Amino acid sequence: MSTFASLGLSEEIVSALTEQGYHTPTPIQQAAIPRALAGMDLLAAAQTGTGKTAAFMLPSLERLKRYANTSTSPAMHPVRMLVLTPTRELADQIDQNVQGYLKNLSLRQTVLFGGMNMEIQKQDLRQGCEIVIATVGRLLDHVQQKNIQLNKVEIVVLDEADRMLDMGFIDDIRKIMQMLPAQRQTLLFSATFAPAIQRLAQDFMHQPEEIQVAAQNTTSANVEQHIIALDNGRKRALLQRLILDLDIAQVIVFCNTKQSVDQVNRELNRRGISAQAIHGDKSQQTRLETLSQFKEGSLRVLVATDVAARGLDIAELPFVINYELPLNAEDYVHRIGRTGRAGAEGIAISLMDEQEQKIFNAIKELTGNDLTIERIEGFEPRWWGDTVSEDRTEKLPKVAGENTSTATSQRRTKSTLNKVNNRGNKSQDSKDITIDCQHIPGRTRRFSRHNHPQCALLQRNFGAQELKIRI
Repeated sequence: MSTFASLGLSEEIVSALTEQGYHTPTPIQQAAIPRALAGMDLLAAAQTGTGKTAAFMLPSLERLKRYANTSTSPAMHPVRMLVLTPTRELADQIDQNVQGYLKNLSLRQTVLFGGMNMEIQKQDLRQGCEIVIATVGRLLDHVQQKNIQLNKVEIVVLDEADRMLDMGFIDDIRKIMQMLPAQRQTLLFSATFAPAIQRLAQDFMHQPEEIQVAAQNTTSANVEQHIIALDNGRKRALLQRLILDLDIAQVIVFCNTKQSVDQVNRELNRRGISAQAIHGDKSQQTRLETLSQFKEGSLRVLVATDVAARGLDIAELPFVINYELPLNAEDYVHRIGRTGRAGAEGIAISLMDEQEQKIFNAIKELTGNDLTIERIEGFEPRWWGDTVSEDRTEKLPKVAGENTSTATSQRRTKSTLNKVNNRGNKSQDSKDITIDCQHIPGRTRRFSRHNHPQCALLQRNFGAQELKIRI
C-alpha cells in the first residue's frame, strides 16, 4: 500500500498530513505526485472529491521548499507559484488546505478573490509570498495596480479549468499566461478533457503527461443516488419531510436560481429548520461566514446555487439534495460530489418534476448510470400517468427515461421490505408502513392527514445507516 513518503514527499510535509489525519494517498495523488515532482507538465482529470488539491499542491510544496526562509524582506519571498481558480469558494478552500500543508515549512501564501478589501490583499502581496491562490478577475485587478510581479513564477496551476472556460475566462487566462516565464511547470486539472481543454493544453503546456484515474464525468461509487418524481408544486413540502423525517443533521440543497434559493431558504426557516442561503448576490463576507457556520456544524441546511458545487469540502457530509436538477448535466456530477468524499459514504436525492425529464436523460447519458426513477407515498406526480386501481398497478405507464419494468420495480420493493424487516424493525406498524409503499404505483386510497402511512425512504434514519436499501 502506497504512503505519501513512498511517493517522494519529505518528512515535513508527511508529518503535516499525518496531523490532519491523511495517511494513504488517493489514486489521483498516487498518479500525479511523482510526475509533478519530476517537473512534468500535467493534464489531469479525476472525479470530484478525490483529492485533486493535494495532488497538485503537495509536489509543488516539495519543489518550493528549497526557497523556504524566515527573512522579513519581501525580496526574499517573490511569487513562485500561482494557482488560478474559477470561483471564490474554491480559492478559499484551497487556501485553507495549503495552510495545513505548510505547517512545517517557512513558505508564505495568500489568497486573492473579489468581494474582499483589496488593501488587505495588497499588504499581503507587498510583504512577499511564494504562493498565490487567486480568481482570474481579482488577480488581473492587482496586476493592473502593479501590486504583484509574476516574473519569477515557476509553477502555475489551472484548477477546474473546464469551469473557467465555461465562465468565459479564456481571454483573461491567455493574458495571464503571457505574463509568466516561458520556463515553468504547468499543471492543468479539469473534470473533462473536452476539445477546448485540449486546445488550452496545446497552447500553454510542454508535452504534458495525461492522467485520468476514472472515466470522465462518472459519479463516486460511495454516493447512493435517488431520483424522485413529483409535481413541481410539491417540492418544498417533500424537501421539509426529507430533512425532518430522515433526521438529516447536515445537507446542501441545490437550486438553479438565486430566486429559488431565497424562496426555499425562507420556507425552511419559517418551518423552524436552521438554514442559510449563498449565491452570487450575497456579499463575499456573508458567504464566507455562512460557509464557516456550515463547516462547523452549527448550520443544518445550506441552500445554494452552483457557486457551492465546486470547491466546497465538508468532511463526511451525509446528504446532498437537488431541489432542482441542474441546467447542465456536468453540474450534477459536481453537486453530488460534495458528499461521499475521500472514501466516506453519502446520499444524493434529486427532486424531478415533469419539465426536468430531458435533463434527467442527459445526466444518465453523461454519467452512464442506470438511474431508476422513484416515487414517494403521498407525493405521486400527476404527470406520471392516469390513476389506476391497486390491482392494476402493473399497467402503469413508464416515465420517459425509465428502463425498468413495473414487475421488476415491484420485486425490488418486496426485496427492500425483507431487508427493512431484517434490520430488526419487526413491529406490525412498521411492516404495514412498508407494505403500503409497494402500492405507490397508481394507488387510489387516500389517508387523512393524521394517519398517512410513511414510506420507507421517509422513515427516520433510513439511508443514513443502511445505505444499500432502495425503495
